Amino acid sequence: MMTRGRHMAREADKAEDIGVTLRRLFDYLRPHSAPLLLAGGLVVLNALFKLASPYLIGEAVDRHIVTGDLTGLHRTMLLLLGAYVGEMLTQTLQFFITIAVGQRVLYTMREQVFHKFQELSLRFFDRSEAGDLMSRLTNDTEAINRTLNAGLAQFVGNIFFLAGVLVAMLFVNWQLALISMIVLPLMFASTFFFSKRVRAASRVSREKLGEVSTELEANISGVRVVQAFGREQETLREFRRVNAANRDANVTAQTINAAFRPTLDIFSTVGVALVLGVGGMMALEGAITVGVIVTFLGYVRRFFQPVRMIGTLYAQVQTAIVAAERIFALLDERTEVEDAPDAAPLPEAEGHIRFEDVTFGYAADEPVLREVSFEAQPGEMIAIVGPTGAGKTTMVNLLMRFYDVDAGRILVDGRDARAIQQESLRAQVGMVLQDTFLFSGTVLDNIRYGKLEATDDEVIAAAETAGADSFIRRLPDGYATELGERGSSLSQGQRQLIAIARAILADPRILILDEATSSVDTRTERVIQAALARLMAGRTSIVIAHRLSTIRNADQVLVLCRGRIIERGTHAELLERGGFYYKLYASQFEGAGESLDGACPPAS
Repeated sequence: MMTRGRHMAREADKAEDIGVTLRRLFDYLRPHSAPLLLAGGLVVLNALFKLASPYLIGEAVDRHIVTGDLTGLHRTMLLLLGAYVGEMLTQTLQFFITIAVGQRVLYTMREQVFHKFQELSLRFFDRSEAGDLMSRLTNDTEAINRTLNAGLAQFVGNIFFLAGVLVAMLFVNWQLALISMIVLPLMFASTFFFSKRVRAASRVSREKLGEVSTELEANISGVRVVQAFGREQETLREFRRVNAANRDANVTAQTINAAFRPTLDIFSTVGVALVLGVGGMMALEGAITVGVIVTFLGYVRRFFQPVRMIGTLYAQVQTAIVAAERIFALLDERTEVEDAPDAAPLPEAEGHIRFEDVTFGYAADEPVLREVSFEAQPGEMIAIVGPTGAGKTTMVNLLMRFYDVDAGRILVDGRDARAIQQESLRAQVGMVLQDTFLFSGTVLDNIRYGKLEATDDEVIAAAETAGADSFIRRLPDGYATELGERGSSLSQGQRQLIAIARAILADPRILILDEATSSVDTRTERVIQAALARLMAGRTSIVIAHRLSTIRNADQVLVLCRGRIIERGTHAELLERGGFYYKLYASQFEGAGESLDGACPPAS
């Protein structure tokens, strides 16, 4: 928790430079400069049509209504109608263009975030919450999209229109123009005052929304555990707490926004009242005509409208900036496990693996593995056994280069794993895990994940070798059966057989089995063991074993305890030695019931 807190603090510190964030956002718009220039031209035309309307109304009053010129009035009304139609058309076209650009930017940004997820090291996901990451991919990008879709064009358009109205007002009557601008400093001061608070409230709101997403993701994934332990009410109370925090943060943000708009409206109303009062007195004195007052009131109304809109959009931009800060903080995350500049692909592997004095810890100064050394010759089966938390899974994580060693080195066919391109290394290593992961999709698609270019016949052949073909054909649609999330419609054993078929199709030279049969019954275990035997034939296999009966034929058994290899040898040799392995074996098969966690003898 402390680590995550420091991590979030670093994000906040990094995100403080709003100018940098805005420049990075505008970089996403550069590839769309042509449609944006067209939208800009439409903004100019739209502003001109808006500026024409008050002028034409004033002309109608002074030139045609006062003088009784009906023909001129009709002509001016047609021009006014044309101005309104032109305003509507240019605004509609500009809206469609900005929507299209915004969607393309959203597509690019989400693709970059998703790609970043694929390349980040596992250590990043160890310290992050899935719900918060999902919130960045969905909610934060959508906040930016809303600003780009409507806000950007309106912001630019209103600034341009504001300048045009100001020039027109000065041209019509400079005295009234100056009077109407008395309230502008107050409007800009209130915009600055509220925008800072909107940005701060939005940052808290987006963080709380991420926490809600995290809570939802955790409870949807763990709904079976929640129901099995009868913890529905406790879970509901926790969600209510997180949801209430999100509600309070949103209420604060929306309250600030709600107070912002009326404040601007008050100032704009004061400005209109000043123009009407002073203009009325000037008209009574004969200094200006009624048409000038009508024209000027039209401009004043339109003058304060963009001022209010700019203030509102500025507050909306603050929310988008906060969302962008969170996204850029993610995109700027350093990938801890990277290919070296001179990393080369691994030719077809022979399967020779060597650990040399490997030390590693997930946290600083807390090693999980300590000076681990062993060697696996091509085609050998190496079994790793030991108490929970001994570091068994960590060894295979290091072999796959999900993490890099802190000290020592891992050699594959005589080459340091850090000098091999990750994609090349992992392409020649297959994994069958205890917790099998299946994707939403058909059975055929899940097996083909091991080799995407495989034909249907190759997929079926792999399933037959794995012993999965018979149960697959009994499914409602056979190989075309759609599986639920994580393959929840299948039993644990069936999911394991599909995972084995996937590994057979991939045809790796090195195979990792992480307690692949520990969660199934004895009968299913025999079926899976037969499939695994066919899979391991001719391959170097690293087997993490929970049931020691499954590793009797291992070429070498490594007994791991507290991150050290304390015993090594064949199954028979270790039993004959009567050491720690013998006690593990006895605890499983002779009902010893002795807890061996923490009872590690010195390494042999």
